[in-house]
Amino acid sequence: MKILFILESFHPNIGGVETLFRDLSLALAKQDFEITVLTTQSSHNNNLSKELSGVKIVRLPFRNRYLFTFLAWIPATYYAFKNDLIQTTSYNAGIPAIVASVLAWKKVIITFHEVWGKMWFRLPYFSKFSLSLHYLFEKMLLLLPFTKFVAVSEFTKKQLIAHGINEKKVTRIYNGLDYSFLKPRTIVPQNETFTFLYFGRLGISKGLDILIKGASKVEEKFKLEIVVPRQPTNFLNTIKQEIKEANLESKVSIFHELPSDEMKNKIESADTVIIPSYSEGFGFCAVETIALGVPIISSDQGSLREVVNGKYIKMESFDGIGLANAMRKALNGEYENSPQIKYHLTDSIKAYIDLYSEYGKSKA
Repeated sequence: MKILFILESFHPNIGGVETLFRDLSLALAKQDFEITVLTTQSSHNNNLSKELSGVKIVRLPFRNRYLFTFLAWIPATYYAFKNDLIQTTSYNAGIPAIVASVLAWKKVIITFHEVWGKMWFRLPYFSKFSLSLHYLFEKMLLLLPFTKFVAVSEFTKKQLIAHGINEKKVTRIYNGLDYSFLKPRTIVPQNETFTFLYFGRLGISKGLDILIKGASKVEEKFKLEIVVPRQPTNFLNTIKQEIKEANLESKVSIFHELPSDEMKNKIESADTVIIPSYSEGFGFCAVETIALGVPIISSDQGSLREVVNGKYIKMESFDGIGLANAMRKALNGEYENSPQIKYHLTDSIKAYIDLYSEYGKSKA
């Protein structure tokens, strides 16, 4: 079967979406699926077209994801005619994917990671006008005639149905991890200063404002390490300015684009990882941290209520005070414990293959 993946971002970019579709596309290629990924150009040095372990990657010269949204339908349609099925994802890739599916008469499956609804208006860093436009865009995307909606958690599935998607068109497939690379650490770090870690995208929903507010209220001695991409530059500069204004420069260290082994070591060397998100559709950062046996402070928002287990502390209120109190509990070793639940990559791949087998051969 030939499958066209239409994605606004792909490996080597960092994020849960990128991890999911990198692992899924590589696994499918090993099982004799022909996979083409149509995506944006992730850096000036990337070739527009290349191959990754049997996966053909076509990188369009759009460094702005909104250009991808409104212009990628032309090459997407060209490649759609050459494939049996289209796989896409929320948000920006959904538009070119649905246009290509209609013009090429191919079925299209969309993996929805999150549905925010009115939560858009609670998010920081964007203007009210911008948030309103994103809110309307999400509502419009949910009205489009995708063949099937894949939710990456029960939380996301319930959100899709609550926002008007027919329950019969929604299936839940958890994102999967390869646990062979995520063995629990065997040595607890003996840091001279208690070390908190945040890692992930520079996203407006990731709770970076809560992270800074919370850390600024903790008078006890600690270190906070933040691992984020360098892009978007304006967002990064805003975060750095907030850290400066909160008088946290002596406690905070910022790192960028660490290689996977170095990132793994960074997580394992932390005393506690902080996940302060406004919402999570699945929560790759949380699940990876749990697999490595590292404690978590969780905002307890979105799917985090569903996937956080192991050794953790839940914020009692979603604000700076709630995070500061959780950080003090971590400093005092006051964690909760529960059995670890694993989300295996093999289970996720099998579920996608079953879905593709059902929809991949017939016309839209």
